[in-house]
Amino acid sequence: MLRCILLVALALGSMQLAFAQSNQSPVKGKVFELGEDGDKIPLVGANIYWLGTTKGAPTDADGNFSLDRVSDTDQLVASYIGYLNDTLGVSDDQELSIQLLPDVTLDEVEVEYRQKTVQIDYLNPLKSELISEKELLKAACCNLSESFETNPSVDVSFTDAVTGTRQIQMLGLAGPYTQITRENMPDVRGLSAIYGMVYIPGTWIESIQLNKGAGSVVNGYESVAGQINVELRKPEKSDKFYANLYANEGGRFEANLNWSQRVGENWSTAVLLHTKANAIERDRNKDGFLDNPLSQHFIGLNRWKYIGQNGLMMQFGVKGTYLDNLGGQVGFDPGRDRGTTNLWGMNLFTKRFEAWTKIGKVYIEQPWKSVGVQVSGVYHDQDSYFGLNEYDADQQSFYGNFIYQSMIGTTDHQFKTGASIQYDRYDEVLNINDYGRTEVVPGAYFEYSYSFLDKFNAMAGIRVDHHNLYGTFMTPRVHLRYALTDQTVLRASMGRGQRTASILAENIGVFASSRQIIVQGDGSDKPYGLDAEVAWNFGINLTQEFRLDYREGSFSVEYYRTNFENQIVVDLDQSPQQVAFYNLNGESYSNSFQLQVDYEVLKFVDMRIGYRWFDVNTTYGDVTLQKPLVSAHRAFLNLGYETRSDWKFDYTFNWQGEKRIPYTGSNPSDYQLQQKSPDFYLMNVQVTKSWGERFEVYVGVENLLNYRQENPILASDDPFGDYFDSSLVWGPIFGRNTYAGLRYKIK
Repeated sequence: MLRCILLVALALGSMQLAFAQSNQSPVKGKVFELGEDGDKIPLVGANIYWLGTTKGAPTDADGNFSLDRVSDTDQLVASYIGYLNDTLGVSDDQELSIQLLPDVTLDEVEVEYRQKTVQIDYLNPLKSELISEKELLKAACCNLSESFETNPSVDVSFTDAVTGTRQIQMLGLAGPYTQITRENMPDVRGLSAIYGMVYIPGTWIESIQLNKGAGSVVNGYESVAGQINVELRKPEKSDKFYANLYANEGGRFEANLNWSQRVGENWSTAVLLHTKANAIERDRNKDGFLDNPLSQHFIGLNRWKYIGQNGLMMQFGVKGTYLDNLGGQVGFDPGRDRGTTNLWGMNLFTKRFEAWTKIGKVYIEQPWKSVGVQVSGVYHDQDSYFGLNEYDADQQSFYGNFIYQSMIGTTDHQFKTGASIQYDRYDEVLNINDYGRTEVVPGAYFEYSYSFLDKFNAMAGIRVDHHNLYGTFMTPRVHLRYALTDQTVLRASMGRGQRTASILAENIGVFASSRQIIVQGDGSDKPYGLDAEVAWNFGINLTQEFRLDYREGSFSVEYYRTNFENQIVVDLDQSPQQVAFYNLNGESYSNSFQLQVDYEVLKFVDMRIGYRWFDVNTTYGDVTLQKPLVSAHRAFLNLGYETRSDWKFDYTFNWQGEKRIPYTGSNPSDYQLQQKSPDFYLMNVQVTKSWGERFEVYVGVENLLNYRQENPILASDDPFGDYFDSSLVWGPIFGRNTYAGLRYKIK
């Protein structure tokens, strides 16, 4: 099928290219505004297009553009956000000089349209949600794992009741099945698959792109449930200075400082700093264990960016992470109690260093054509213990990706192609067992995109990779978009994903228990002696925009199905005293259905309401069971109100249905749990007051109703006994949490 698509595309491209070459030369020109001293200031990224068509091009770093002529019209439109559009006739080959005027109304300005905090690109064949910084500020998103409180597509839960580690779920699947990238380069994976979201402070994030299902082959083969791409603050357009301070009643204090500076005409740099401290012992549920581990975090990043005059762009950066978390029973002293049965304690100590560079070239005369290189490296060192379990691990990774983009005939037929390599070296030691491995995966890919006006888009991609331990495999992915009307878009997707499961790092919560860890591998050189995880994802979604009572809104409905060819099963039901890892022998699948409505119910009052249903089942041994600790039903409501006097009020409501709890029936009666958890409600509120654009203060309450899971730690009175388990967490464990903070910026 793909071969036929490509042959048809090449034929159409050849005919259109021949027609284009028979026309006149391209229209060229420059778009600018006049400064206060009369100088012409180029407008970068202005849109130039032929009136009544979708044929257009953006201006480059110098405000220049080049656009092929069309036979339908000679009227050219220049547009730029915040400026009045200009329409002019083109009749000869002279270069155009287009001045745009700011869109200014004197005396009084009335805002008729407010930019949505979450936007969907209606022209993209992938349903991509753009989560803006304004959306992130609705809650105290101190790091990436806490950035989805107002989003119904992502579930957030805790891995256990001791380490305080949050994990996400999408489409009913655990976080590692979602590919998490930083500016389209691999980031949260391997040893950082669970804890790595803590390494991205919330104040560093400029925006988040969230896609469900199969993604682009350009970004690799590992995505199964979807992709989360994080864009950090850019040095060339960030605030010169930004400070954020945060504290909550649990004794958590955070400070964030961002600084950016232009260096000369083409360079800019930014320094991002984050520190967190939790030095107060709290045990509000009186189970003898700390509610949150004592911690010290230091994370710093420095990045540089170059924007040249000839379409050349380059950036590079370095990042360092230092985390020290100490938890367990109240009064635990690592110098005195580690390695003994006096008191149960845990320590997670991480040092991580990252470096990356990106180099790209956009051809000024051919703006559809570009070439880019991405390179990154990671060194991750982790030393930890959980009671009497010792787990030490380190990771060395290298990633390289070469991307070439161009068109076939016209911009209706575009393609990306290139080659990549992923190198990972792991050394994991659990007690006396060594699980070292080295993975080398070179690959190549080709992705073709077709556009027909604004009605239809198709994106078909394939990549071929060779894994040194799993052999050669192919990753096909297809995305289709069809606009039923100007306000109704239907999308469909299909694709394959493959990944290596880092079973210890991805299930770190089970270390905080007395369960014996059993890896049922085949003794081969494959990681842990287990096969690669392989899954197919199929999805369809419909998005409808509407206007009701003069206010805009949108409605979306979606369904995704994930089928596993192989999965590494994490079996907690075999025995309450064991956790077993083995290859799937049977079926494993996830069905996900979601409804969502976004609407401005009153002027300046935004509502987001949603319902989500999961059907996630896996074969454990020879029995197919519902995946444990996953709620089948969830209802969601978010309300946001902003006054003209710069007050903001945000309210979030969550209802989660019951969840299956792994089998504990063979334990003594005092240490047995119900087969299913109760359903529960969660409410969060936040109030923010701004004074101009520089200063604002916010206060909020998480879990307003103070709902908590009773006895989240099984056998907390006997942590070195056979029945101790803190990993069976189905609900909140910290209760009500009040916080406050302030933000200060200099533009």
